Amino acid sequence: MRNDDKMMSRRQFTKQTTTVLAGIPLLHINGAFASSFSTANDKLEINLFSKHLQFLDYNEMSAQAAEIGFDGLDVTVRPKGHVLPERVVDDLPLAVEAMKKYGLKPQMMTTNVWDINKPEEKQVLEAASNAGFSHYRTGWLSYPEDVSIDVSQVQFAAQAVKLSEVNKDLGLVGCYQNHAGNHVGAPIWDLPPIFANANSNYLGCQYDIRHAVVEGGKSWELDLRRIQPFIKSLVIKDFKWGIKDGVWQPINTPLGEGMVDFTHYFSLLKKYKINVPISLHLEYNLGGAEHGATKITMDKKEVFAKMKKDLTFIKETWKKA
Repeated sequence: MRNDDKMMSRRQFTKQTTTVLAGIPLLHINGAFASSFSTANDKLEINLFSKHLQFLDYNEMSAQAAEIGFDGLDVTVRPKGHVLPERVVDDLPLAVEAMKKYGLKPQMMTTNVWDINKPEEKQVLEAASNAGFSHYRTGWLSYPEDVSIDVSQVQFAAQAVKLSEVNKDLGLVGCYQNHAGNHVGAPIWDLPPIFANANSNYLGCQYDIRHAVVEGGKSWELDLRRIQPFIKSLVIKDFKWGIKDGVWQPINTPLGEGMVDFTHYFSLLKKYKINVPISLHLEYNLGGAEHGATKITMDKKEVFAKMKKDLTFIKETWKKA
């Protein structure tokens, strides 16, 4: 089958599936293919951020993720990622083949895609669609110093419309992460105006509670309330404020050892009926694996044990929330 034929077949499937789902009134749908759950209390789908397994090849990372108990991997498809963008056509199918071998779903991936006018970025999305992925994280945006924030938001909003249209054609959901610091979306109220005219079924927010609490302090609940209609995927991680090198800054921690009140947070997700794909990030000390190192200084078994501990924390806290 020619590539054009495969693409047309996928587009037709996406349109037909979306039409069918639209006629099911009791099913909560937070974006196309966003969730197969009928209520927010059902089983979570938790993917491990593959950045933390970049010291392993595709087969080994898949075997370990499955053994630990993850449903899938959030595959890094970006410069210095598990899959390099220039190799995506050849290498992404190899990663997916390894994942499926161990029963993992090709669901989430992390990219630097935003400007769909760039052929190399569109190629990443086409490869993801052909490989069966449903959700991807977009690249981050920054406000240029020489352009007003209002004007920049108008420009970003126009790009968001185009990106959502391509996502619809490919059956993908793009997710922009709120990231602390001088990034667009660090103040969560940036994002609704940017998403306003885009197709909300195919473009929204990858809500990161760690970054929301860093920026929002005690007002993160308002941020969640504001962004919740746009949430298409979630990132789970934790932190606490501390002094490092003489400077107050966020210090990343294992889940439950930091400032995020996960019991309350999960109760709000249930209240808003948000049950979308989750990516678990571990950004505390893992011997370099927290930074995506290809060689680590910590015993692999210790790294895997920490991953298992955080995964168990999510599942147990979700049940209690």
